[in-house]
Amino acid sequence: MRLLIDANLSPRVAAQLTEAGFDATHVADVGLLTAADGAILEYASANELVIISADTDFGEMLAASPGRVKPSVVLLRSADHLTPTEQASLLAVNLPSVADGLKAGALVSIARGRMRMRPLPVRTTD
Repeated sequence: MRLLIDANLSPRVAAQLTEAGFDATHVADVGLLTAADGAILEYASANELVIISADTDFGEMLAASPGRVKPSVVLLRSADHLTPTEQASLLAVNLPSVADGLKAGALVSIARGRMRMRPLPVRTTD
């Protein structure tokens, strides 16, 4: 599983996840630091990357795309209350337990003490 860390998280998160054995890249490292969310979504999809973000827009974009199963997105909730080291630690502890879901296509929400995974495509109720 390859990870793409969004601009709203520090490059240190990518560095610390890499040190922990994950394949993590920050958007700044691939020229997408100021890119629109749609461009990041397409880049991640084309390169088989899981987006890690504190931005709920990615989940909304996936929900607005019926049938879309890639890329997977991990939403780090309450990220502004955590240091980059705490963010990386929280991710490193939780990502292995949702790895299969992320490989298949999922939207995962992680916060201290809770985690939720929804398979893609996102199903909305009428």
